[in-house]
Amino acid sequence: MQTTLKSTFEMVGTGLHSGRPARLRLTPAPANFGVEFRRVDITDRDNRIPARFDFVNDTQLCTRLSNSAGVEIATVEHLMAALAGCGVHNAIVEIDGPEVPIMDGSADRFVKEILAVGVIELNAPVKVLRILKVISITDGDAFAELSPSDDFEIDFEIAFADQAIGQQQHTLNMKNGSFVRELSDCRTFCMFSDVEYMKSIGLARGGSLANAVVIDDGKIMNPEGYRREDECVRHKMLDALGDLALAGAPIVGRYRGVRAGHRITNLLLRAVFAAPDSFEIVEVNDQQSAYLPGVGLSYGDLELAV
Repeated sequence: MQTTLKSTFEMVGTGLHSGRPARLRLTPAPANFGVEFRRVDITDRDNRIPARFDFVNDTQLCTRLSNSAGVEIATVEHLMAALAGCGVHNAIVEIDGPEVPIMDGSADRFVKEILAVGVIELNAPVKVLRILKVISITDGDAFAELSPSDDFEIDFEIAFADQAIGQQQHTLNMKNGSFVRELSDCRTFCMFSDVEYMKSIGLARGGSLANAVVIDDGKIMNPEGYRREDECVRHKMLDALGDLALAGAPIVGRYRGVRAGHRITNLLLRAVFAAPDSFEIVEVNDQQSAYLPGVGLSYGDLELAV
């Protein structure tokens, strides 16, 4: 069955790129509602922004959504990954600023709050987007593909010249809460040489070693080092899940990304929906539910994971 949050919770943090503080308030929503952002600091026009791929208007170093009134919300990918990975299908996200707080650079804090308040079932079946044929996008040296599968899988590969990252590859079946255990604590990362450029174009104003892994000439600047040996590729998988959650329904299929980012994943979703024969929307029965992210999760799962 579809789910929503058991109760409301609030979080406060700072935007990675804007550097502005923001307060989040996540509340339950009815069946078939989906996820919707509401900019409560804006009252002179429509402040509602559906969390859907066709509302994406910018993908430079984060995923930004915008409605027809020009109201925007940026860096939605980590929160969307947390909701999808915990199996939350319906929620309202109220926020008093232009960017979702970065927290520690991963989805860990969002996941903890979601699992702490809990998730309840609603009186409506889950509808999934089942991939029927291969759809792929190539953008320079980046590649992304969705192909048929009985489960939801993510296969990701990255390659960086800096030896502190190098080439990494990881594959994960996303069913039964594996996101929480395997990906949710993996942080965003960047090269120190890119920091000044990002700030020069108005990005990364709220960035620090508290919310990003920073690499400089083969060394990790964060005193604690990596949380996982392949944290970088796992974070890219986290981003991919968050961007794929903008499909508006859980995906049953296999996502493969090579040097992929927010832009190409959004282009991939647009290509899928532009090819009606590449997918079908179907209701999930009890026997099929085990392949969905978040099924059977509890706060105890998180304690074991971290």
